[in-house]
Amino acid sequence: MSLASIDPTLIASTPVPVERDRTSNRGRQTRRELLRRPGFLIAVTYVVLVGLTALVPSLFTSRDPNATVPKEKLLAPSWSHLFGTDELGRDLFTRMVHGSALSIGAVLISVGLAVTVGLLIGVVSGYAGGWLDGLLMRFVDVMLAIPALLLALAIVTALGFGTVNVAIAVGVGLTPGFARITRAEVLRVKTLPYVEAARSTGAGQFRVLRRHVLPNSWGPVVVLAVLDIGTAILAVSSLSFLGFGAPPPQSEWGSLISSGRTYLVTSPWLTLLPGLAVGAVVYSLNHIGKTFEEIQRWH
Repeated sequence: MSLASIDPTLIASTPVPVERDRTSNRGRQTRRELLRRPGFLIAVTYVVLVGLTALVPSLFTSRDPNATVPKEKLLAPSWSHLFGTDELGRDLFTRMVHGSALSIGAVLISVGLAVTVGLLIGVVSGYAGGWLDGLLMRFVDVMLAIPALLLALAIVTALGFGTVNVAIAVGVGLTPGFARITRAEVLRVKTLPYVEAARSTGAGQFRVLRRHVLPNSWGPVVVLAVLDIGTAILAVSSLSFLGFGAPPPQSEWGSLISSGRTYLVTSPWLTLLPGLAVGAVVYSLNHIGKTFEEIQRWH
């Protein structure tokens, strides 16, 4: 039976509610699966706590991150100084907590830029097709041929030092991945039966794209965004480690790790503890993203 022989009013009334019911059921099943995984809950809790350090650092420490106490320099970790103190007697835990705002802010800017630009390129390429698809994807291929960190390093060298410039550079390096995965999802979704049914009822291209294609293409993009937050943390910290981030005395995670290199033999906690804290954030985000991806494959 062809679509032309079906009553358009029946087509218009059934596909969208059914699809919404299926989406709602998948959402409930996903939430139940996530709550049964203690590793996932621990990872989410740690990421939330790190996020709170950026938003409300006073909840975790009352010390001034730039206050120097020369007589307490290079103290080992203790209850009074959880991460020890640096070469100027500043509390390292406090500097990590207050440095979260700069580091996480740069990460959110970079991932937000990558998602926005990548989504635009992917949607236009996948939905329009033709010569425009070929042109955009060749541009993306060229960007993918360059390692993301190397591309970010070249961009930040051209833009200059600073947290915002680092964020922009990292975001440009992450954009091709979002463009590729968005295009693939749009190509898949736009050929599904309920999308064809919506077109047959006379729905415009923009309405089909907004109501049917985009809402059902978000899953892999969200997973990639969570995974790329970890990638962005490493990239931002790497550029900050190399000295491209905020100038002293401001503290970023990468610059804190870098400043402890001189005392690596005598005071290893200056580099080790900030590095472990950053690594735990990246691992937690990767675990969250992989868990979402695994559950999506099941459903």
